[in-house]
Amino acid sequence: MFLTHQTDVAVRHQHVVRRRDFLKVISTASLAAGTLDFSAGALGWRDVMALEATNLRKRGMACVLLWMQGGPSHFETFSPHSGDNRGETKAIGTSVSGIEISENFPIIAKQMDDLAIIRSMTSKEGAHPRATYLMHTGYLPTASVKYPTFGSFVAQQLGNAAHELPSFVRIGDGRQGGVNGAGILGVDYEPFVMQSASGLPRNVVPTTDIARYNRRLNLLEGLEAASEYPRGGGASDPEIADHQKLYRKASKMILSPSMTAFELEKEPQQVRDAYGQGPFAAGCLMARRLIESGVTFVEVQLNGWDTHADNFKECRRLCGQVDQPFATLIQDLKERGLYASTLVVWMGEFGRTPKINPRAGRDHYPKAFNVVLGGAGIQGGQVIGKTNGGAEVTDRPVTVPDLFQSFCKALKIDANHENLASNGRPIKIVDKGEAVKELFG
Repeated sequence: MFLTHQTDVAVRHQHVVRRRDFLKVISTASLAAGTLDFSAGALGWRDVMALEATNLRKRGMACVLLWMQGGPSHFETFSPHSGDNRGETKAIGTSVSGIEISENFPIIAKQMDDLAIIRSMTSKEGAHPRATYLMHTGYLPTASVKYPTFGSFVAQQLGNAAHELPSFVRIGDGRQGGVNGAGILGVDYEPFVMQSASGLPRNVVPTTDIARYNRRLNLLEGLEAASEYPRGGGASDPEIADHQKLYRKASKMILSPSMTAFELEKEPQQVRDAYGQGPFAAGCLMARRLIESGVTFVEVQLNGWDTHADNFKECRRLCGQVDQPFATLIQDLKERGLYASTLVVWMGEFGRTPKINPRAGRDHYPKAFNVVLGGAGIQGGQVIGKTNGGAEVTDRPVTVPDLFQSFCKALKIDANHENLASNGRPIKIVDKGEAVKELFG
């Protein structure tokens, strides 16, 4: 056990109130007759919406993506091999008999009952921008359509518009080549980006009193409504409308009591110690706090996996940053009753070459790599697919569309849901592919 169960967790999760559920228990006749009591001391609509504010996310699902920017070597992480391809990396046993992973993950090895490894991921994209785009959207970049990143789709399908925190939060240094945001879905589903989880997001503390702050917002909206720039202006101008949406959402967020979710110092020291030190550890703890507070999708980035040189040394360093926080995140979600409804994904854009180059590094290799999944009904304690020494997939190849179909199935999202691009073309969340049935028992 990494953490001691917090005594207030059960209380925190006893009730989940949604607008839909609230309306179900109120008869149409009561609403029409005006007999619903909103008087002082009675349970009013605002009171009901405030109840269990930490659980405003729609009942069901959330997702944490642990994104390893640069292309993590499968040999040094979850697919160790013997022989020349192994290099310096040794395999170790795990909590599941017969499953071995890299020695770089001794703590995660103890959590293998809760995780499934796909060792037969395969793609044709070996360039960082295109592969990163593909692994975030399920599509290759085109000039005609801005495909949404998967987090934006999840926010659209599962997020709760009444929640004061963003539905989609991305934590990291932002140096992802080729990743857009919400694309055709629009500003409502753009990620809220935090450069670091070590402190509050930037510019979230008003510099004046609330009354004056609101007057300034009203003045801004009035000026924009009267504007004639750039295409006739006014509230009908798409750019002005989007700008006003962002300001309203940002204002609603920074004035909300839910902002305490971003304050890691409110966590007990033993919990913070359990996650470990460093930006990625803080990001994983922040991810749990945000999921617990009603955020639907959190992406935590760790850059530096482009190990063309000193692969073994760099992978040991990077795995050391991942091992404890990743394992503790799984345990923490389980103890708080959130793991069954939270999909956790560890992945990067591709793997690394079986051959070790003259600089003791491994180069880009999309033909075979691994992805790790857990939670949300995923059957842990298994390995899916095989390769011949990490070079070629020899059993159960899994494509990127297959992986995205699996994400949708785990999250109970309709993968065939369509949104219209600006050119009128319907775009499915996932085009082609089939969910990996082994993941679901």
